[in-house]
Amino acid sequence: MFPLVYEINTRVWLKNLTKKYGTEVTLGFVPDEEFLFFTECGFDYVWLMGVWQPSRYSKAIATAHPCLRTTFLQHLGSVDPDDIVSSPYSIPSYTVNRDLGGEDELRMFRERLKQAGIKLMLDFVPNHLALDNEWLPGHPEYFIPVSCDEQCHDPESCFEYAEGKYLAYGKDPYFPAWTDTLQLNYANPGTHEMMIDNLLTISSQCDAVRCDVAMLVLKSVFNTTWSNLSGPMHDEFWTKAIRVVKECHPGFLFIAESYWNKEWELQQLGFDFTYDKPFYDYITHVPANIEKLMGHMQAQWHYQKHLCRFLENHDEPRAAAKTGLNNSAAALVLMTSPGMHLIHQDQMDGYKKKIPVQLIRQAEETDHPELAGLYRSLFMLQKQRVFQEGHIEWLHLNAPSSSHCFGYHRFTEKEHAFVIANFSVTGIEIAFSHPALLLLSHEDIDLLSTMERDKTSIHMAGETMQVRLAPHEGIVITCRTESTHQS
Repeated sequence: MFPLVYEINTRVWLKNLTKKYGTEVTLGFVPDEEFLFFTECGFDYVWLMGVWQPSRYSKAIATAHPCLRTTFLQHLGSVDPDDIVSSPYSIPSYTVNRDLGGEDELRMFRERLKQAGIKLMLDFVPNHLALDNEWLPGHPEYFIPVSCDEQCHDPESCFEYAEGKYLAYGKDPYFPAWTDTLQLNYANPGTHEMMIDNLLTISSQCDAVRCDVAMLVLKSVFNTTWSNLSGPMHDEFWTKAIRVVKECHPGFLFIAESYWNKEWELQQLGFDFTYDKPFYDYITHVPANIEKLMGHMQAQWHYQKHLCRFLENHDEPRAAAKTGLNNSAAALVLMTSPGMHLIHQDQMDGYKKKIPVQLIRQAEETDHPELAGLYRSLFMLQKQRVFQEGHIEWLHLNAPSSSHCFGYHRFTEKEHAFVIANFSVTGIEIAFSHPALLLLSHEDIDLLSTMERDKTSIHMAGETMQVRLAPHEGIVITCRTESTHQS
C-alpha cells in the first residue's frame, strides 16, 4: 500500500560504479551486487533520475553560468569542463541517453528489477522542454510566444528561436526563469496531445513516473502565469493524461512533485501520490516545528495515504546536513509515518554534500554504517502490516509542548505501534497511556531505537508506559493485542 522508493542520480551513479568496479558500467551491465542492495533494502521502486537524452544548450549554459559555477565549486572544490553536464530537467527528447546504454539497456535494467520484484520509475517534465527540443522547428505553437515589445521590456525572460521571434523560458512564477528551457503552451490543445504521446512513450518503458513541478500545469496556475501571452487553458491536462496512460497500463503510478498546498487538488485529478513538502518543512526545520507537524499528521486519512514523504531528494539539502543531530530520529519518524517513502541516493550513508544536478562527478564523503544499519531496520519495520495499512492518532504525552518531544500511534485491529521522538538537546522522561497496553509485559513488545537500548528500560504498568529518552532519540514499540482498538 505504501511503496518504498529509492532515487538514483543515474549519471553520477553509473560513473561511480565505473570507478568502483574498474570497468565501464552502463544500465544493461550493472553488477549483481547493486541489485542485491536493492532487494536487501526492500525497495519497491527504483527511480532512475535523469535518463533522457541530454541537451547541448543546457550543458553550454551550465558551463558558463556564474551562479551555478559557485555551487559546483562548493561541492567539488575545483571543476573540470568534463564534470559539467546538462540539467536532467532540460529534455530535448524522451529517448534514453545513449551514453547510459540507450533504450535496449534500460529494458535490460527494468527486466532485472522485475526479476527481483522491483518496479522502475522515470521522470516526466510537463512544464517545459529544452531549447534544442525536437518539436520546436516544426511546432513553435507548442510554446509560449513573446512579442518584440514584450521582449524589450524583459529581455531575460525569453529565447530568440528565429530572427525577431521569441518564446518564453520555462519558469516557476516565484523564481527566475530556467534559461535552458522553453515554456510549454497548454492553451493549445495540440500541446496536450503531444505531451500525452510523450507520456505513452515513457509509460511503455517503466512502471511509474515522477512528474516534475506537476502543479505548474494546473489550469488555475497556468492561466494566472501565462494567459496574458497565450490565451486561456480550457481543460485540465492531468485528468485526460492520467486516464489515457492507465487505460494502456493498469497499475501504473503517477507521483507529483507538488508545492503551494496543491497536493489535494492533484490527488483529485488522479495522482496516486503527491510530494509532502509540509512534512519535510516541519520536520527538518531547526528547531522542528512540532505543533504544525502534529496538525499535519492528523489530516484526513484519505489525503495522508496519498502523500509521498521524504527527508531529502535531489532538489533539497542533504538530510544529515539539514537535520543535524536529529537525523536518525527524523528517519524513524519518516519511515513510521503513513504514505509513500522516498529515500535518496547516499541518504542512508549520512552524506552531507548536495550534488548540483548539472554535475556528473561527486565529492567523496565518509560512510556512516550505524545510520545505514538503522535505515535497513526501518525498511524492514515499514513492511509490517501496521505501517502499511494502519491508521494514525496522536499520543498525549506528559511532556510540555515546548519540549520538542512528540509521539503517535499506528494501529490496525490487533496490531499497534507507538512512535516517540525527542528532537531536543536534553533528555526527557515521558509517559503515556493507551488501552492497547493493558496487561502487556516486556515479552509482548518489540523495540527499535535510534540508540543502544534494551526494552527492559521501558516501565510498563497497566495502560501506562514510561520511558526516558536521550537527546535526539527516537523509539518504536510494536505489539499485538487480542482486543479491538478503541481510539
